Amino acid sequence: MSLKEQSILVAGGGSTFTPGIVLMLLENLDKFPIRQLKFYDNDKERQQQIADATEVILKERAPHIKFVATTDPQEAFTDIDFVMAHIRVGKYAMREKDEKIPLRYGVIGQETCGPGGIAYGMRSIGGVLELIDYMEQYSPEAWMLNYSNPAAIVAEATRKLRPNSKIINICDMPVGIENRMKDVLGLESRKDMTVKYYGLNHFGWWTDIRDKDGKDLMPELKEWVSKNGYITPDELSGAAEEEVEPSWFYTFGKAKEVQWLDPDTLPNTYLKYYFYPQDEVEHSNPEHTRANEVMEHREKNTFNECNRIADIQTAEDAKLEADEHATYIVDLARAIAYNSKERMLLIVPNKGAIVNFDEDAMVEVPCIVGSQGAEPLTQGEIPRFQKGLMEQQVAVEKLVVEAWTEGSYQKLWQALFLSKTMPNARVAKQILDNLIEVNKEYWPELT
Repeated sequence: MSLKEQSILVAGGGSTFTPGIVLMLLENLDKFPIRQLKFYDNDKERQQQIADATEVILKERAPHIKFVATTDPQEAFTDIDFVMAHIRVGKYAMREKDEKIPLRYGVIGQETCGPGGIAYGMRSIGGVLELIDYMEQYSPEAWMLNYSNPAAIVAEATRKLRPNSKIINICDMPVGIENRMKDVLGLESRKDMTVKYYGLNHFGWWTDIRDKDGKDLMPELKEWVSKNGYITPDELSGAAEEEVEPSWFYTFGKAKEVQWLDPDTLPNTYLKYYFYPQDEVEHSNPEHTRANEVMEHREKNTFNECNRIADIQTAEDAKLEADEHATYIVDLARAIAYNSKERMLLIVPNKGAIVNFDEDAMVEVPCIVGSQGAEPLTQGEIPRFQKGLMEQQVAVEKLVVEAWTEGSYQKLWQALFLSKTMPNARVAKQILDNLIEVNKEYWPELT
């Protein structure tokens, strides 16, 4: 039976991740055929550079696919099956401020965690809601697969403010960690593992990992992570084909200290920001943060390569690559389009998936995915340690969304103070006042 061809819109067409999505879509045309690909972005010039290269790639590899790049919402969202959304409101220039302002006060600045993540969330909510509204106006049967960061705050906003929308919020970080796990174990693919996991986005734990025969892989992994974090054997020996950026190498190694807090589980790497915030501040350069690294390397290299492809009109020797994050989004779209019942980690309303936790919290748990969307798998009761941490973090996320909705300065101050990255309420207020000043163009007015 032939598979129905899909029409895809990439919202955030000017993103450095867009070429990876395009390449992954093309690599999977036998499993996920496409008749039309569209880009949508509010920055025409930035998107055009990615689009010009994409046009060359499609001409060489899939000339049958109709391609459109536009800044017009009606043109973009009409006749669409899936919206793959990864927008960054304020671009990397604002991420740089998210990271550097907290560091002035001895608080970690990070893209999705603590005050930086809260600032980014306050910018992202309106942008993502706008995309949902366009989709529902012009292609009401379409699904939005959203991995615009910070995913936890955006997911809470969509749950609260667009409760009936066909949107699934996802994150590729667990996929990246599971790829490292399979390297530690010597497996061919992370899909050779079946995992149990619970938490919030960037705030979770693996509790059970088994191979296809049901063998328990946790003992071997726990022993490795307790000593090496998520650094792989090849990286330790110097035999790795690709060199890991220093900031990520540190992050993967730091996971061992996070794992020591609960040796029965395996942690998400982002927990380091909450467990050891002072260490992260000491390890940061307040004049040169992760945003600078990305702008100097990934962003620069991606646009240079796209411009080169457009200039020479061939992508035969292109240095663009399909990455983990692209793989995950294609798997999810396939599961919905063809009702394949794939098991995936997704961000969904709890509704009993974690028995002893807030029903209205947006949790990250394994789900079975089909044409009706995601069906969460029950993870049972969780220990007091994780429950306490998660309750505090959920309160942060809910307060941010309430602050955005109500224009409440008080609630946003409370949200910043509640983050485990924050030393006290006075510092939270000082950081907030600084963030308000630089985000006037993006945040609702707070009173």
